[in-house]
Amino acid sequence: MTPTWFRDAVIYQIYPQSFADSNGDGIGDLRGVIDRLDHLASLGVDAIWFNPCFVSPFRDAGYDVADYFTVAPRYGTNEDLVELVEAARERGIRVLLDLVVGHTSSDHPWFQAELAAEGPAPEGDRFVWCAELPHRSSASTIPGTPGWVPSPGPRPGWYLRNFYDSQPALNFGWTTLPPDQPWRDGVDDPGPRRNVAMLREVLDFWLSKGVAGFRVDMAFSLVKDDAGKNAGAAASAAIWRELRAWMEGAHPEAVLLPEGAEPRTGAPFAFDADFFLVIHEPHGSLFDNHAAGRLPFHPPHEPFFDAAGRGSTETFLTAWEAARREDPGRPIVMATADHDFDRLVCGPRTAEQLGAALTFLFTWGSVPSLYYGDEIGMRYLPGLPDVEGAVCHPDYNRAGCRSPMQWDDGRSAGFSSAPPEDLYLPIDPDPARPTVAAQEGDPHSTLALVRRLVALRRRVSDLRTSAPTTVLHRGYPFVYRRGESHLIVVNPRREPGRVVVAGASGGSALLGEGVRIDGDEVRVDGFGYGVISLRD
Repeated sequence: MTPTWFRDAVIYQIYPQSFADSNGDGIGDLRGVIDRLDHLASLGVDAIWFNPCFVSPFRDAGYDVADYFTVAPRYGTNEDLVELVEAARERGIRVLLDLVVGHTSSDHPWFQAELAAEGPAPEGDRFVWCAELPHRSSASTIPGTPGWVPSPGPRPGWYLRNFYDSQPALNFGWTTLPPDQPWRDGVDDPGPRRNVAMLREVLDFWLSKGVAGFRVDMAFSLVKDDAGKNAGAAASAAIWRELRAWMEGAHPEAVLLPEGAEPRTGAPFAFDADFFLVIHEPHGSLFDNHAAGRLPFHPPHEPFFDAAGRGSTETFLTAWEAARREDPGRPIVMATADHDFDRLVCGPRTAEQLGAALTFLFTWGSVPSLYYGDEIGMRYLPGLPDVEGAVCHPDYNRAGCRSPMQWDDGRSAGFSSAPPEDLYLPIDPDPARPTVAAQEGDPHSTLALVRRLVALRRRVSDLRTSAPTTVLHRGYPFVYRRGESHLIVVNPRREPGRVVVAGASGGSALLGEGVRIDGDEVRVDGFGYGVISLRD
């Protein structure tokens, strides 16, 4: 059962390198987050999700872990993280960490020990090695797909990578063991079982320090099986079910979130939600306007949330309705943006268009995840340098959504006192860039809208996750009812729209701009949005 606290939560994602620098070294840190907790409390969020903050060489921005039990010194100490967890709890905010367990960094002592060995470890290898390159091997050179990397020695042969070459895949075994591939371990062999035990140790270490749970990176990439559709993902899910059974006794209020959707195997779920990722087609069909590049994972769409109004909700709704048919009560997380692609304000999309997008994202019935800076309309910055593996594919650059948080009009927008050339990434150079300070107290600002939406969601149960969502008009304007009592209207395009909605007459607006009701006809200005109570 998903913990009650999470079902109606609002998440705030912090990319720690870019949020707030307290010591002037140009890189964000945990002390900077502690200093800004009152801002998060003012938004009304229930949980912070941090990108990885463990010891790492940062060839992939911390997704290459070299020590699961120690906070990276550039962020602070384990004690700083515990202090942050406690200070956040005092404000009603929980802390979720990002856990990367399909691979480690090649700098990890475990990998270095196996690299220095002459052959397999007597107690079972933690990583995947082969003495001769398999004929039926993964030959891809694209990051994010398994591929074999020649050993830099002294151990002979090849090791399997999980993302970049510097991220060797941890060995969780295979469900099929072909005779011509003797290097494969079964999922119950000593090496894989060592790693499952390690996962339990890592989970327990941080949960015992007050962390509320984890978002698990590439959660279903543990078992690399290639026999049958989703065989490896299903076997990976079985590992998480084993760990979840232990968690239910040891840490019953802890949350596990996957990167993506959990495979449907007929067995109970291990994770508390599915995640409609920004880089996947359903989310991309709504928001990806290609100004941050082209994703190779799906065909491009004209986005629905675009001024031209040439998009469609059909791809998104088909995916949403399929997920709901399988399990109507399962939460689905949807983000405004994240660290892997673009932002809402990207290319030609302007702050004027955010009202419709944010209203949708906070009232649809998903668990919203607000990416840092989206509460003020920070923009995706094209052309930023490839810092810490930001360019993982030639068609897009992740650095543009990772620029420093813009707090005020001071030096480096209040992010850091370091010289500009020492910043983790450059600040938005636009003199009119949005800041928290400039929007504080402005009732017409994006910041004020986010606060109103979160507060309204908290106050009105029909706007939270568990109430049913009924689509009344799938085009422009997009109209849906939450529960039986609240109507949401969003018009992402420049042109005004109108639609007849039975029962709209007499409704009263709780929040919105550019929406008018005339009998059962709802008229919406370009970029208009509204939350309407249908109660007498």
